Amino acid sequence: METLANLECFVRSAEVLSFSEAARRLSLTPAAVSRNVAALERNLGVRLFQRSTRRLALTEAGERFLAGIGDKLDGLQAVIADVTNECGEPAGCLKVSMPFTLGTRYILPLLPGFRARYPAIRIDWHLDNRPVDLIAEGFDAAVGGGFELANSIVARRLAPAHLIAVAAPAYMANRAAPHTPGDLGTLDGIALRFGSTGRLRQWTMRDAAGREEAVSLRPEIILNDPVPAMEAALMGLGVALLAVPDVLPHLSNGLLVRLLPGWFVDAGAISLYHAIPTLTPRKTQMFINFITDHFRAEKLAERFRAI
Repeated sequence: METLANLECFVRSAEVLSFSEAARRLSLTPAAVSRNVAALERNLGVRLFQRSTRRLALTEAGERFLAGIGDKLDGLQAVIADVTNECGEPAGCLKVSMPFTLGTRYILPLLPGFRARYPAIRIDWHLDNRPVDLIAEGFDAAVGGGFELANSIVARRLAPAHLIAVAAPAYMANRAAPHTPGDLGTLDGIALRFGSTGRLRQWTMRDAAGREEAVSLRPEIILNDPVPAMEAALMGLGVALLAVPDVLPHLSNGLLVRLLPGWFVDAGAISLYHAIPTLTPRKTQMFINFITDHFRAEKLAERFRAI
């Protein structure tokens, strides 16, 4: 049995004869569309497209298959939408993954309002600093970064993921402030280790002018998670590179100070990951709307920027 995602990727690609344009319309990456079409061809045992570096064309089998599908795909999607909206009120278990600190400080406080608006949705939220496999682990959505956009998963950008250098005021009291990322090597570093490979994370910082410089952090303390790294920085044990949303409260109350205010690490984006819109149940869509509306209203994208 073919997945709806594979069929939709084929139909939309056949309509425009372009994986890239189909990906744009489906809010997927071209690679994801190509993989889904390839999976469909593999399962059917026929080639549906002739591919070249310049153009995409339907094979004879592809033309017959597209004609056979006709408007059945749109009809099936309409039936799914009708079933998911039949009860009127979003319901079911909403399983979501999110980073521990970001989730605790910025998303969990939204739970009372979300529950009041959608009382029939049961909450199953996992606060963990790891990229989960949404499909294999049965998650409806995830907030964070570094997820692979595979198996019909899309990413909706919420805010930039910027890291900055911070330390406790007591630690910096009798030390010279660094002026460049290279100067961080003169201070005690609180480093993070990749859990999957065991290697230490290496960062490159940039400034507003676009200049880049490798961080020469001297690892005196090595930890495997940003949460204990921030606690170590709060205890005055050294300098850590941490995400802006994680350290904002401590910068405001003076428990941490920012070093190198003109420099930051660009670690990509904080995104909301979920299935393509045609496969998103109503409970998940309500969560997506709730979170994106909150980020927009509170201007969190602007607040999470390093400069």
